[in-house]
Amino acid sequence: MDYRKEFRVQPGAKVKLDPGYTGRHASHDDAKPQIERYLKKLFDQQNLLYAAHTHSILVVLQALDAGGKDGTIKHVFTALNPEGTTVASFKQPTPAELAHDFLWRVHPHTPGKGEIMIFNRSHFEDVLVPRVHKLIDKATWTTRIERIREFEALLADSGTTVLKFFLHISKEEQLARFALRLDDPNRNWKISEADYTERQLWDNYIEAFEDVIRATSTKNSPWYVIPSNNKWFRDLAVSQILADTMADLKLAFPPPSVDLADIRREYHAALREDKKGRKKA
Repeated sequence: MDYRKEFRVQPGAKVKLDPGYTGRHASHDDAKPQIERYLKKLFDQQNLLYAAHTHSILVVLQALDAGGKDGTIKHVFTALNPEGTTVASFKQPTPAELAHDFLWRVHPHTPGKGEIMIFNRSHFEDVLVPRVHKLIDKATWTTRIERIREFEALLADSGTTVLKFFLHISKEEQLARFALRLDDPNRNWKISEADYTERQLWDNYIEAFEDVIRATSTKNSPWYVIPSNNKWFRDLAVSQILADTMADLKLAFPPPSVDLADIRREYHAALREDKKGRKKA
């Protein structure tokens, strides 16, 4: 199954939302070998990305509260070498950030050549939360969407592959995850009053996400709507999409920057000297 085809939102197309879908997999145990295979492939592709130093990857994770952004980072992206991977989180804008254009706080965190950057929430917060809470009018959020399209086109032109994932869970699944936070002392710290007040705006958020995803899923920076009620299936889909997309870049290790014949001669000469020294000793 190619999840890039199944979950990719075509430009301007209607967004399909089925949070409980698991394809042909019945359980985590059934999917585990594939997950492990794609995580290994992802690790290998990152080595090529880092060495080639010609492309970069930006992964955008968006979801409603308890949708699994942190879990995806933990279970998928910990397969990567941290030397070439960074996570940036975008919460409520600070006064300094509000004093600038809405993309000002985002651009410095975009990845350099050879890097993978993961956005835990992103520039899309500025066309979702203000819209739902009626802090901006339609003309403003429509204009911001156009600026986002231009921003992501700039990144693509500069060699950055942009992959955007909406981790979709049902309203019932969200409530069940909130219950786990209440019952588990190790998760109590995640609880906030906003969890439940924002939940009352569920339909408004879904409508806003659908509009934004439809308007900003492009050829060079697509959106993928990932069924995420089952965390294991979420991890499988995200890892496959990312690993296969990176493989399509057809990256290769760069040629050596030195004359290997000279280096081999120096190595063997050093090896002979070392043997002589040990004999004398």
